[in-house]
Amino acid sequence: IGSGRFGNFVSATGLWTDRFLDPPEFDAIHGTGRSRTVFDRLDVRLNDVDTVHLNAQWAQSAFDVPNTFDQSAAGQSQHQRITTFNVAPGYSRVLSANMLLTANAFVRRDQVVYSSSADPLADESGTASQNRRLTNVGAKGDVSYVMGMHNVKVGGSISSTTLTENFSLGLTDPTINAPCVDDSGSPSGDTTLTDPSQCAGAGLTANDGFTPSLSPYDLSRGGGLFTFNGSATIKQQGAYLQDEIRAGNASFKLGVRFDRYDGLTSDSLVQPRLGVSYSVPASATILRASWGRTLETPYNENLLLSAGYGGASVLVGTANPPPPGHRDQGELGVEQAFGRWLVVDFGYFNKRTNNAYDFSVLFNTPIAFPVAWDHSRIDGFTGRISLVEHGGFSAFVVMAHTNAIYSPPGVGGVLLDQPAGDFRIDHDQKFNSTTNLQYVFHKPTGSWAALTWRYDSGLVAGSVPDYATAMTLTGDQQAAIGLYCGGTFAAVNAPITSCASSNRGATCVNIPADGAADDVTNPPRIAPRHLFDLGVGVDNVLRTSAAKLQVRLTVINLTNNEALYNFLSTFSGTHFVTPRAVQFQAGVTF
Repeated sequence: IGSGRFGNFVSATGLWTDRFLDPPEFDAIHGTGRSRTVFDRLDVRLNDVDTVHLNAQWAQSAFDVPNTFDQSAAGQSQHQRITTFNVAPGYSRVLSANMLLTANAFVRRDQVVYSSSADPLADESGTASQNRRLTNVGAKGDVSYVMGMHNVKVGGSISSTTLTENFSLGLTDPTINAPCVDDSGSPSGDTTLTDPSQCAGAGLTANDGFTPSLSPYDLSRGGGLFTFNGSATIKQQGAYLQDEIRAGNASFKLGVRFDRYDGLTSDSLVQPRLGVSYSVPASATILRASWGRTLETPYNENLLLSAGYGGASVLVGTANPPPPGHRDQGELGVEQAFGRWLVVDFGYFNKRTNNAYDFSVLFNTPIAFPVAWDHSRIDGFTGRISLVEHGGFSAFVVMAHTNAIYSPPGVGGVLLDQPAGDFRIDHDQKFNSTTNLQYVFHKPTGSWAALTWRYDSGLVAGSVPDYATAMTLTGDQQAAIGLYCGGTFAAVNAPITSCASSNRGATCVNIPADGAADDVTNPPRIAPRHLFDLGVGVDNVLRTSAAKLQVRLTVINLTNNEALYNFLSTFSGTHFVTPRAVQFQAGVTF
């Protein structure tokens, strides 16, 4: 609703589904969830030069954490609830024909409640619960000035983020921190053994990986829960100056930013930025290049626990808070038009980061903890080919290749494994592409059909470096990756524990040959996959000029391809793609 000086927009959405998160099995088990969101935007024009704005939002999601077959059989039942509210008032004033002042403030709170199973020992590997809050308060303002070829902006921001974390954890798998190992080096699940001094008497060997400080929290051996309660405030200040310059066929973007971070650690950085593009009209070519330096601040989610704050170092292994990272990033690109119908764009990017951040998940749950690795090297290319509509037909292809190599040691995380050397994270992929083909049958009604083809060559799956390791997985995990030996496939209740056949492997994971795995040059990867979506619709069923009735039907994963996104990933766990699903939508636009 609104008028010339007043406007208000309200949106309310809700969702209920029994596949709220991508599950660790092809069919969702214990996956029900719901979400609700209310958003309001208010604009009031006080006079010809002053305008005030207000954005307000409330959202909540509550969902079951999906189970594997093993977890379901054990009775695992974990839940998570996320509640968010955000209030952001704003003000703008036209100072002159060439100058504009804007100012904004914001208050946002996120609360996450994670509930473990009623029976802690029903939780696979470990039982965890948390209740954490993040409250962010801040303001920012800037002045824009346009004159001739220059568009200058100068501004700054200040914020304060209060973190409150309550967390508990207990180990339920006796092999996670077993004092002893057998002759093959596998951890012993004998819960009567609580100290390496008991190993010899049981015909076993002391486990070099045993951590005595975790023993009090091993529920399988009579321990209790580790509990953590912490609170801290993170403060940040920033200021920047930028100028966009247009000079004939060239465009320049120059800028510098200063950031100050005061959290569990402190850092400041001056960050220059430069971008340039040049249009060659004679050949319909656009060349571009950019470079910038950025301060990469630690993620706030579970930051205190990951930093070993208070007594949490028993889980983290260090009491050193993750420091901010420094990144240098460059990009080169070219866009070329061929006639009136075809446009090709290609870009290359390169990022180098000291104290490079990522997340590690806990026991295949949505609970994630920030990790700062010593440094990272990320580079790759992006591409797009677009066919402008001709005779009702249009198409585009987007593609990418990414190398993402990280280097230890890592700081942060919970129960984090330290790799021996450089490794590729599971954002690394040799090639992926999305192709969209669309045809408009009848323009007055807007009737159309579209086919989308998504190809992924496969993310890194570092937990299966060889076939021998795959045989140590549970039957459920082996079935998830499609492990086979000869003509025999693993099943949930029938794992493969030995294989003498040369015809062996997995249908959903590419496992390197024995002795050939390398974390950088030849890591295991998810098997390549092809996914197809088909959609048909009519954008103006009744051929009206005002309110228009729309209908559309979409089939997701048309071929019902059973494939993985990732498997036992340190950063994101195990997730399957969505099985074939049919979606119908109807709406009115006006």
